[in-house]
Amino acid sequence: MRSALQQTEIESVPAELPARDEHIAPAPRVSIQAFCDTVETAAAIQAAGEDRRLAKAHLKIQMGGLTAAQEAYRAAPTPNVIILEFELRPADILAGLDSLAEVCDAGTRVVVIGRHNDVILYRELVRRGVSDYLISPVGTLDIVRAVCGLFSAPDAKPVGRVIAVAGAKGGVGASTVAHNLAWAVSHDLSLDSVVTDLDLPFGTAGLDFNQDPPQGIADAVFSPERIDTAFVDRLLSKCSENLSLLAAPATLERVYDFGEDAFDAIFDSLRATVPCIVLDVPHQWSGWTRRTLLSADDILIVAAPDLANLRNAKSMIDILKAGRSNDHRPFYLLNQVGVPKRPEIKASDFAKALDDDPIATIPFDPQLFGTAANNGQMVAEVSAKHPTAELFQQIGQLVTGRAEVRKSRGSLLTPLLKKLRLQS
Repeated sequence: MRSALQQTEIESVPAELPARDEHIAPAPRVSIQAFCDTVETAAAIQAAGEDRRLAKAHLKIQMGGLTAAQEAYRAAPTPNVIILEFELRPADILAGLDSLAEVCDAGTRVVVIGRHNDVILYRELVRRGVSDYLISPVGTLDIVRAVCGLFSAPDAKPVGRVIAVAGAKGGVGASTVAHNLAWAVSHDLSLDSVVTDLDLPFGTAGLDFNQDPPQGIADAVFSPERIDTAFVDRLLSKCSENLSLLAAPATLERVYDFGEDAFDAIFDSLRATVPCIVLDVPHQWSGWTRRTLLSADDILIVAAPDLANLRNAKSMIDILKAGRSNDHRPFYLLNQVGVPKRPEIKASDFAKALDDDPIATIPFDPQLFGTAANNGQMVAEVSAKHPTAELFQQIGQLVTGRAEVRKSRGSLLTPLLKKLRLQS
């Protein structure tokens, strides 16, 4: 019988650093043990273990390289993933792997880190079943990509992209933005999407989409033992061909207190079957809302142009940047801009304080948004050719990775804003 190292097929190859919008699927709940020869590599692996995509993995790091690994597994089972750093010559690396293969359990996957950019060595590692070979020095994202790639089969359906939308303050229209964003992604980009209303007592997604489903997200969060892809799929309400809704009950018969990981299984089930999940996150700061934002693939903060929104947006962006050091910073947009007779903070001042431009500035238009809300429609349904409908389409392209952020002062959507101003 071949060893575990020899049974495992190569699943990925060394890659360049990721582009800004590269989507790396999170790793499942696996155990990872790393054996390092240098403190630099150990530090990179430690930083990778703190990345949101490895949040479910259990990571242990030891110094000592191959010698420590051989000693550790003489009488102990091997984990799901072993990361081995070698400061040895190619011949010694291969000999060391052959000896380690004798104590590896079936199913263990091995990632090797070495200093030799050698095609012959790489081919020999592949022949022995090493899952990946990284050339040192390695960065945090090299480790994240390598480990997560072990559990993303090339022919598997892509894991869904989670976009969390939250308001910097209550009443700024974050839910309206989230719902119109999901509509634009599903209709204009033809991407299967789900709107998940996380404001269980007061959620408005059902009203905005003119839906009154008999079941929704409460059925899942209060029955965690039943959650799987089939169960969650039955809870979805169809809004259109490519858009579904996981509705909030919007009732006050019970108190909605949740643990930090209460929604994890629901999000995992949605990821497995839906390409785009838009989370309508209520304006509150609790363990589960913080965890939801930190674990999302992309974050969009909605703010109105006043001082409280500026303060809150900065606080949110700062804390989320610190907790997501390997992700691009959260996006933000300004909503309800241009209320008559209301003093407002300029977009340029927001950009200066937050050290980033808003991706969009949505004008105050009570007729358009009021009509849509009262009719249970989206902006594009009320007026398909309205510039604001096109605005949501371009926001959808950006947050789903289908458009690039322009490095110019002003927003990505500046041409549209000029058109809006001409119409006002």
